[in-house]
Amino acid sequence: MAHAHESNTKRIWVVFGLLSLITMVEVILGIYKPDALFKTNILSSSILNWIFIILTLVKAYYIMWAFMHLEGEKASLRWSIVAPLVFLIIYLCFIVLIEADYVFEVFKHGHFKWIF
Repeated sequence: MAHAHESNTKRIWVVFGLLSLITMVEVILGIYKPDALFKTNILSSSILNWIFIILTLVKAYYIMWAFMHLEGEKASLRWSIVAPLVFLIIYLCFIVLIEADYVFEVFKHGHFKWIF
């Protein structure tokens, strides 16, 4: 009995629509920068930055899930791919946010001048 090949056209359009919608939300928020989100800080960063980080992680996860075909794999294989990436992304976000706060404090209270 031959295996019937299924068309993934609908699935590709759904993934395209979802990723486009998330990207449009990011671009709109980046252009307008609402004061309530931009000037309110949580954990040394604005709410707007946290929204960008979360939406980017959602897009990265969905790209891995859909285009790397992880939805059809066993849970152990999925976690062996996703868990190191999640750890790495959390670590990189931590480093970027801590270093950005440090640089801001050095320029704010130090004798260096803002040149950018």
